[in-house]
Amino acid sequence: MVRDDADQLPVEAAWWRDTASTCGLYVHVPFCETKCGYCDFYSVPLLEGRETGPLVRCVVSELRSRKRSASGAIRTIFVGGGTPTLLPLGDLRCLFDALGEVASGGEVSEFTVEANPATIDDAKLSVLTGAGVDRLSMGAQSWSVDELAQLERLHSPDDIAPGVLMARRHGIRRINLDLIFGIPGQTLASWSNSLDRTIALCVDHISCYGLTYEAGTRLTAQMGAGRVTRCDEELEADMYTHAIDRLAAAGYEQYEISNFARLGERCAHNVAYWRNDPYIGVGPSAAGYLNGERYKNVADIGRYVAGIEERGEAVLTRERVSGVALAGETIMMQLRQMEGLNVGRFTRQTGIDALSALAPELSRFSESGLLTVDRERIALTRAGFLVADGIISELYAALGESGRGDGSAGGGRAIR
Repeated sequence: MVRDDADQLPVEAAWWRDTASTCGLYVHVPFCETKCGYCDFYSVPLLEGRETGPLVRCVVSELRSRKRSASGAIRTIFVGGGTPTLLPLGDLRCLFDALGEVASGGEVSEFTVEANPATIDDAKLSVLTGAGVDRLSMGAQSWSVDELAQLERLHSPDDIAPGVLMARRHGIRRINLDLIFGIPGQTLASWSNSLDRTIALCVDHISCYGLTYEAGTRLTAQMGAGRVTRCDEELEADMYTHAIDRLAAAGYEQYEISNFARLGERCAHNVAYWRNDPYIGVGPSAAGYLNGERYKNVADIGRYVAGIEERGEAVLTRERVSGVALAGETIMMQLRQMEGLNVGRFTRQTGIDALSALAPELSRFSESGLLTVDRERIALTRAGFLVADGIISELYAALGESGRGDGSAGGGRAIR
């Protein structure tokens, strides 16, 4: 039965012995050519004449400080943004010289950098590969000129293939391409064309994200003003299921709601996120999760630089994660994966027996074909992925004092 008595929940989850020996590293570089209307990540346009050196030097300073204080070896590095490859060559080299020091110890198994297809060149790729970068994640988003314009992307479809070929010439074998579906005006035919042209490049990893309308973004404001019409939900669902089938036929394994990879080419850094494993976050707005504490840096370049220069850190919030909060986070993250939630590991992480605590909800979702449940794992079905947000929200609510689901499977456009 569901534990309604908060006193029966664990005060602290003592599971760090399983994971504390290793962690990931995320570095946030917030500069972009322009702020895309749909993006709610912290980023700022890199206007002409703006200096990037002070920020890069502070990121390097925070990186070295956090590496010294980390109890575990860094296994994966992911540099995102923003568009890290937009940095001027000298500042890019300064940042990646420091990251190369982290990677040079031989314990890093994956080193990923995000890029826009139009912001890479031979000189910048030489800096990346010289530091040990072995995976490039490029935001292709669409092969349609009109759809890229709707997303306010500055690159052209003609930039995508040359960017992939250039990266391969420099020895970067692992390449991720991101695509977006549910774009206003997009059709199933244009989406299928984007999938086919991406598959034709024989990249190792493809991400397919449903366009989301986040609060405070320009896209959401445009929809509210009637200037943008949101994609029909049934069409969006058809696009998603078409992607699953088309990519499977091309040899890509779906291993998470939005991610597909050839055999052995899953993104290890993101898998660690979905397992709710520890990671270091560096840079403005970056978050980290170490020793049961989640922290987030201030999302402002000026305040970040001042904090690092004056105090050696720029943390805005800290939160100790345990009990129901830890269990809810773990459900939210692990159910995104095709393999789902490992029941035994969940108990070790949280101190909660999921099969017992969530028995009514698991039974109902299983009977409705949205979950598969056995003694070892709980996983979303293909139908469950379409309404994952609603399912996860109800399971989370069932763990808390006031949370008891309303008896429905919930909705939610979770295909992202």
